[in-house]
Amino acid sequence: MEYLIIFETVEGQTRKIVDQVAQQIQEAGQSFQLFNTKDKFAPLTFEGVDKVILAAPVHERRHPKSFEVLVAANTAELKARKTLMISVSLKAAFPESLEEAQDYLTEMEMRTGFTPDQEVLAAGAVRSESYSYFESQIVQHVALAGHDVNLDDGVREFTDWAQLRTDVQSFMDG
Repeated sequence: MEYLIIFETVEGQTRKIVDQVAQQIQEAGQSFQLFNTKDKFAPLTFEGVDKVILAAPVHERRHPKSFEVLVAANTAELKARKTLMISVSLKAAFPESLEEAQDYLTEMEMRTGFTPDQEVLAAGAVRSESYSYFESQIVQHVALAGHDVNLDDGVREFTDWAQLRTDVQSFMDG
């Protein structure tokens, strides 16, 4: 089985998730290719690919435009294969905001014209040391609204690694 993992990362958590998924595929004795949508000159091929895993973060209510453009431009190739979309957002970290996290994914599907076979809402991370004052205020008062999360200690990871592993295994088995 050959997997293609198409991803984009902004702060690094999605790349960390992709690395974990790639390791899981490799441990299962399968092969994979990585494609970062930020690499504008890299050739993308679906030749020999059986399944595709898409992964991207949500920032300011949407996935990166370059990621969405690539998905929209390759809808026919994606529809011809089993697909898993991993949408990474802070809203997925809290039960009361899962509906909003799903809305981000639904909006992406409407913009791209593509709906994956399986979806995963994965919680992201906060990397407060890299934020400006304005960005830290948005994270604290919008993304983490109402949650008492200390942002003074650098990185705060919300990703449920065990659940992600289970979800990916379900896609691999299906």
